[in-house]
Amino acid sequence: MTKTTSAPAPVLGTRALNRATLERQLLLRRSPSTAAAAVRHLVGLQAQNVKPPYYALAARLDGFTPEALSELMADREVVRIVTLRSTIHTHTADDCLTLRPLVQPARDRELAAFRAGLTGVDLDRLAALVRELVEDEPRTMAQLRAALGAEWPDADPQSLAVAARCRLPLVQVTPRGLWGRSGQVALTTAEHWLGRPAGPAPEPETVVLRYLAAFGPASVKDMQTWAGLTRLREAFGRLRSRLVTFRAEDGTELFDLPDAPRPGPDTPAPPRFLPEFDNLLLSHADRTRIVPPAHRGRHWQGNQAYRTLLVDGFLAGVWKLDGQALVVEPFDPLTRRARGEVVEEAGRMLAVMHPGTSYDIRFGTVRA
Repeated sequence: MTKTTSAPAPVLGTRALNRATLERQLLLRRSPSTAAAAVRHLVGLQAQNVKPPYYALAARLDGFTPEALSELMADREVVRIVTLRSTIHTHTADDCLTLRPLVQPARDRELAAFRAGLTGVDLDRLAALVRELVEDEPRTMAQLRAALGAEWPDADPQSLAVAARCRLPLVQVTPRGLWGRSGQVALTTAEHWLGRPAGPAPEPETVVLRYLAAFGPASVKDMQTWAGLTRLREAFGRLRSRLVTFRAEDGTELFDLPDAPRPGPDTPAPPRFLPEFDNLLLSHADRTRIVPPAHRGRHWQGNQAYRTLLVDGFLAGVWKLDGQALVVEPFDPLTRRARGEVVEEAGRMLAVMHPGTSYDIRFGTVRA
């Protein structure tokens, strides 16, 4: 009897992975999608600061205005909450109430690192007290630290605050997060803010499919990096018959949805101005599909992330608004054509995000 062997999975090169990811991320061409639909498709927007979600959607959506996202937040259709990777994300209300239970194991692991500062603290009692406080009226972290410190004076105040955040799904209430408004961080529970209970955590397989739709093709480690979770290999295994597989150039197995778009590696990729902490750059264990090895770490300094520029689909520099100027600092010299395309895209982004305000667009020195 002749033994048959399955053909090896096809290899996807770096540029093919780049174009596929950009297509899923709505960055090859602007999508006519609504802001709400885009937030859901992208499974949330990184939102450590207030403005990044707005710039993230401006780079992705046709006809977007900052007011579109701000109105969703004011209407409690989207919220700001700590979820993936223990960082603040802007999620739809539905995702807020289901993804937070999914990542609760990661919040429990995070809390374990603070147990030394929580000696003698009954965590169930702490959670009940915090819930009572924030559902009575939204509270700042300073107010919570003071209230919890009075209850447990020998505990570490910062550890008490972390425990509150880890044990309960606390959302930042408006006006925090609204475009053109200011407001300190005040917290209440997601259930109280949204007027309905949290749902059960979704099956991991459901979230795997959503992750691949927004970030694929991807490896198990890629998704674990995105979610801040471990032990997802079994979920991929259960889905294997429903997925297609590829190999990266280094041999890593990649999974994808059979009908997901995978544009050719030579598909044009226009320049895009992205905010700091954009999930495009944070959601894979191997980031070379977006970040060339020579530029690794160049968009960070310590804990500070810079706003980033994509040229030909890859990280190519950083940018900032400096007074009345938008300053682009490329990592390598740009061709005349590329500079012209960057200037055109900068003008479009400024018209969306800062209408009626005149900015000079200039190139700084090539960033070392």
